[in-house]
Amino acid sequence: MPTHFHAIVWIDHTQAKVFHVGRSGDDEIVMHPHTPTQHLHHKAGSIGSGHAAPDKEFMAEVMKAVGDAGEILIIGPASAKTELAKYLREQHSKIGDRIVAVEAADHPSDREIAAYAKQYFKIAPVRAAAATGGPARG
Repeated sequence: MPTHFHAIVWIDHTQAKVFHVGRSGDDEIVMHPHTPTQHLHHKAGSIGSGHAAPDKEFMAEVMKAVGDAGEILIIGPASAKTELAKYLREQHSKIGDRIVAVEAADHPSDREIAAYAKQYFKIAPVRAAAATGGPARG
């Protein structure tokens, strides 16, 4: 189980990447939905939004992966990030209450995701914290 206080989730409809970050490093978990992504097309005059419903099993796996984080940042393209935030707030409000932000992000590399989290949560690298003599949050 991760031992870091902060988590960042990059999510779209094909995968989720969860990073638990701290001064001592980061842990990554990659998850994929159980159902294949469906491409729906909305036709004029038809009922429904034309969008596939969120995969609840997939959302539950992501929820489990961030369940022990004290602060959660959710990023990603399109609507999956807001669907996850809504799911967390509705299904487990104690986890949903730990969401600090939901932000748009295209398709960054794993290294860019972890670096963004460290910048967002103001986690100084170990060597910088040691050089300044001050503690770093993480």
